[in-house]
Amino acid sequence: MLAAAFPLSKMQEAVDDGGASDSAKVKAIAFYLPQFHPIPENDAAWGTGFTEWRHVSEAKPLFPGHWQPRLPADLGFYDLRVPEVREQQVSLAKEAGISAFCYYHYWFAGHQVLERPFNEVLASGRPDFPFCLCWANESWTGIWHGRPADIILEQTYPGAEDHLAHFDILARAFADRRYLRINGKPVFLIFRPLNIPDLAATLSLWREAALRYGFPGLHLVAVRTYTHPWNPADYGFDASVTFRHPLIPAEYDRSIVRDVPWVIQHEQVLEYLVEPRQPGLFDYPCTGPGWDNTPRCGNRGIVFHDSTPEHFAQALEVAATNARQLPPGQRLCFIKAWNEWGEGNYLEPDQRFGHGWLTAVRQVLDRVNGVIARE
Repeated sequence: MLAAAFPLSKMQEAVDDGGASDSAKVKAIAFYLPQFHPIPENDAAWGTGFTEWRHVSEAKPLFPGHWQPRLPADLGFYDLRVPEVREQQVSLAKEAGISAFCYYHYWFAGHQVLERPFNEVLASGRPDFPFCLCWANESWTGIWHGRPADIILEQTYPGAEDHLAHFDILARAFADRRYLRINGKPVFLIFRPLNIPDLAATLSLWREAALRYGFPGLHLVAVRTYTHPWNPADYGFDASVTFRHPLIPAEYDRSIVRDVPWVIQHEQVLEYLVEPRQPGLFDYPCTGPGWDNTPRCGNRGIVFHDSTPEHFAQALEVAATNARQLPPGQRLCFIKAWNEWGEGNYLEPDQRFGHGWLTAVRQVLDRVNGVIARE
């Protein structure tokens, strides 16, 4: 199943955060949703031509003061099949000081979906902007829409042969000179790692495959949620990223029809939105600009009410300061997300705050990295 090793000359050109030039800096990595173009699977489930914009544009306020719909500004209701859109996104990201996109990647036992935008980025060499991948390995269901039994795409794990076939696909991206690396090793995230049977064996299989391809190894990162306290190092991961939002109460049942969403004042939960540093846990800090998934979920949704760029900046400053404590070359701070419009969780310009979310990123990074420069 494994193809021939990639030429070392290509690998040596890769983006490497372990380099000497700016390894001391905290670097922001934004998760990126490639959903904004139609695919047959979504057409079948939600209607012809469906993209996330349908939910976003049709959203309505569900309680007094509820900010909906949230509408894009500079980029409009874009289609990610258009190369100029992807270039515009990168221009905005660079202006804000963001160092890379982490594209969500979908693999369902040999079947890929939503792969077109990233495949075009890979094939064209444009935009010239660093990236890494996160395997979003969970089934697509209708749970947030009150249809938990509806399975649109089921995530399964047939075994070692499928994992090696998957690695064949990933290796093409890992070899790209733009791919984000730590100490020369491609950075790869897994969204639901504990869902994978024989997780430790699978990671070991991939590390062996990486060496056969000619890579010096992999930098494997587990995505954790604050509700599951576990140490990814016990399974063979190099690091983790912890999402601490939304703060879903244990008693919250997403299948129950409600009169209003679950509403939380954003300002009141800021201190909970970044995972505290823990001894023995190598965790890349992560936070996001807000949360409101009522465009997808209606009254079953959860809302961080009165979210502002100023609130986001407070949480991001904590996350970036925590990243500053990591070793040089590994000072990554993840932001969820670049463009999760259906979750009210985005950095792209909107019609209320304009470039406010991006300005917050720029200002926080300038402050934190300014401190580093003076140390």
